[in-house]
Amino acid sequence: MSFEIPTGLTELLQGFTVAVLRGRPADLYQFAAEYFHEAAKERRSASHSFNSTGKKGVSFGGESDEDRQEGGERVNHSDNCRGESEEEEDDEEFIEPPPVISTNRRKSVAAERYDPEADDDDGDKVIHPKSDQQRQRLNDAVKNILLFRSLEEKQMQEVIDAMFERKVEPDEHVIDEGDDGDNFYVIDSGVYDILVGGKKVGVYDSRGSFGELALMYNMPRAATIIATTAGTLWAMDRATFRRIVLKNAFNKRKMYEALLESVPMLKSLDAYERMNIADALVSKQFSDGELIIRQGDSASCMYFVEDGEIRIALRPAPQESEKELTRCHKGAYFGELALVTHKPRAASAYAVGSVRCAVLDVAAFERVLGPCMDIMKRNIDAYEEQLVQVFGSEAAVADLR
Repeated sequence: MSFEIPTGLTELLQGFTVAVLRGRPADLYQFAAEYFHEAAKERRSASHSFNSTGKKGVSFGGESDEDRQEGGERVNHSDNCRGESEEEEDDEEFIEPPPVISTNRRKSVAAERYDPEADDDDGDKVIHPKSDQQRQRLNDAVKNILLFRSLEEKQMQEVIDAMFERKVEPDEHVIDEGDDGDNFYVIDSGVYDILVGGKKVGVYDSRGSFGELALMYNMPRAATIIATTAGTLWAMDRATFRRIVLKNAFNKRKMYEALLESVPMLKSLDAYERMNIADALVSKQFSDGELIIRQGDSASCMYFVEDGEIRIALRPAPQESEKELTRCHKGAYFGELALVTHKPRAASAYAVGSVRCAVLDVAAFERVLGPCMDIMKRNIDAYEEQLVQVFGSEAAVADLR
């Protein structure tokens, strides 16, 4: 199946992604609604300006005359959108501010094309030696960065392995504002001044990271970073990041698509709908005997079995012992009942041996599995039949509906 990408979609989504990375909103959906509303308003305004004057009136980033100081510097009225005070920001990691934008000509944001399907060369893994202490510091530094949050432990270790060391001397420019971005940096040691427009706006002292936008786009550097002492940085180039992260993400999607194709409930979905589900899944590992779902708990997700075996058990009454209902194997799913009925978990689920499951949270469940809702409701009848076989009466399953 092939899809034609509409003109302007790539630029629109790239602009939105950059805005998210810079703003780090607490409510992504609300942020998206406001972002695209403003973008549409600016587009209409630009079109109106062109129609009324014969010249293109282009607005950048929602910037108005009130948003500018003399000399072209921007005044940001939306800093509090992150829900943090100025005092709190002083103690947190500095986020590269957006570059001053010239209104003469807008620069395009472009990223190198990378086709993971065409990349058949796994090659040798890039490993730059590090001490255990260095690895721990790197892990702590990158785990909360948006680009790395979705990585599994194995992927995170590959990223850390691939980061290379860079020694810097006092007064050395690590990056310069306006230059093309190539590497992402994590600070291991040293003190670094942060300058925007030639003015010092912050300091990194032996911790922090910067330049993450370079991993996604050919973004001009938004600030200058100058070492004020000797220090050590760990860096990752864009090509390595894409090879590790994007290719792994592609392979995971293909694996999930194959898994979902084996689920009878999803047979009615087309390839595009299954792809949306695959993109929403997050893999999670469970050890032997681990409790995955507890009867009576509120439901926040459902599970697809990637590998291993799951034991489903139910306690008909608090004073009674738990009884096994069934077992789930690769390709099976469980935990959807409470999401369909909006009631507490009707049974408990335990890992039998080592188990890996793909987890679909409730928001994604309601968004991507709407076409399957009738099928899942019909499955309640099958669950009731299983309970009748075990307990000999439908009395124990009255709360399912």
